[in-house]
Amino acid sequence: MRVYIVMLLSLGVLASVAAQQCTCLTDLQWLIQTFEANDAGFEYVLQRKGEEAYRRHNEAFLQRAANIEDKHQCLQLLNAWTEFFRKDHLEVVLNTLPADAQSDPKEFFKDAPRYVMTEEELRAHLRRLGDHPGFEGIWTTGGYTIAIVRDSTDAGREYVGFILRAANPLWDTNQVKLEIWRDTTGAYVMRYYMGDHRPRMLSDVELVGNNYLLTDFVAFKRIEPKMPGDPELDRYYEIANAERPFLRTMDDSTLLLRIPSFRYAQKPIIDSVLQANHALITHTKYLIIDLRNNGGGSDASYENLLPYLYTNPIRVVGVEFYSTELNNRRMEEFMRNPQMDERLRQWARAALDKFNRHLGEYVNLRDRVVDIVRYDTIYPYPAQVAVLINGRCGSTTEQFLLAARQSKKTKLYGTTTMGALDISNLYHVTSPCGDYTLWYGLTRSYRLPDFPIDGIGIQPDLFVDRSIKPYEWIRTTLEILHYQ
Repeated sequence: MRVYIVMLLSLGVLASVAAQQCTCLTDLQWLIQTFEANDAGFEYVLQRKGEEAYRRHNEAFLQRAANIEDKHQCLQLLNAWTEFFRKDHLEVVLNTLPADAQSDPKEFFKDAPRYVMTEEELRAHLRRLGDHPGFEGIWTTGGYTIAIVRDSTDAGREYVGFILRAANPLWDTNQVKLEIWRDTTGAYVMRYYMGDHRPRMLSDVELVGNNYLLTDFVAFKRIEPKMPGDPELDRYYEIANAERPFLRTMDDSTLLLRIPSFRYAQKPIIDSVLQANHALITHTKYLIIDLRNNGGGSDASYENLLPYLYTNPIRVVGVEFYSTELNNRRMEEFMRNPQMDERLRQWARAALDKFNRHLGEYVNLRDRVVDIVRYDTIYPYPAQVAVLINGRCGSTTEQFLLAARQSKKTKLYGTTTMGALDISNLYHVTSPCGDYTLWYGLTRSYRLPDFPIDGIGIQPDLFVDRSIKPYEWIRTTLEILHYQ
């Protein structure tokens, strides 16, 4: 049984959170209790850092929480508390849209900041800019059309971006979507408001060519004023903003396979692309697989990709699940999910039965720790496979990389990955008052403690340094593959 260190705090035994009025203090108490009881990585970190360090950590945060009333400040504190354990695959999010606001989401965010400028005024302003508009203009990213203008107010920003049109129903015309200013080093940074209006700081804000505003996370394409284009940048923008996987011929000996996500919903699309292009893939010398910004999803999504990389048996180290009543609800949800095929439903049904027999224990759903994956065929082509990775590749994507790099024909190009795999298979639970949702891990890898990845990441075989811009990665990879 786990020892709940928080119960030993000098501040006293915690009362039932559900019986109290919700405050930041009670929300933190709920977070601690829920995490201790259910997260698969809790004991691993506790053994490494020690109970005394954890006791001091909790005591300090509980004292701070007692003085916080604002929900956003509390959210920062809750997430700061989680960093004792890990920085990824563990997060508390603020539920910005309560259930009673679903019918009219725009009304719920009606008081969000706005920048007042009509579209007619905007276009007149843009016509006066001449041939060098800089950041100013009308841009698109995802389902948003955004106007960016130099800010004439005293708001501590140089540029402001506001909504002209949005597919997302949480956004309305003229609401502020982004703010740009220079940091202390003189570099531009951006505060970008996500789909649910949560702010996110972005770096590497750069105007590239005439028509692209690139950051470390979001890419924008200029609509107006009309400017001469650049084919390489056009290609990069399409790749960076792709929502579905696709295959493209780069030259007579190279294919590019873009997979933006391994979410299970993408599996049939990935499989369809591979099936439709099987003959082309197995008769083309080089294959570039672009996984940049792929945050993971389901291992099943990449299972039909591995045969094209295969040269020798692949060792896959397994995981153990931590069984609790809360954690086991995930299997119940799998069985009710209409997207899951019958094979996965049967797996979930058998897993749930085993979990319920071992509550409070770590459970291996297999009779072994390591699986050996073998295929009957080794394809001569592709002869070389370059997998593009960066710091936003995590979770399932990292699991794929551990398998892919065992191939003699495969190398990883790019930068170190996110490092979010040791504690995996995320699940979520909402706080008693409904203000916050905790995302935490259900499984612990058998690689621990000998081969940790969390907080470390997977390093590339070929490092792509900062002098090579993101839109130049594919060209650089082509040059390396073709070098004789």
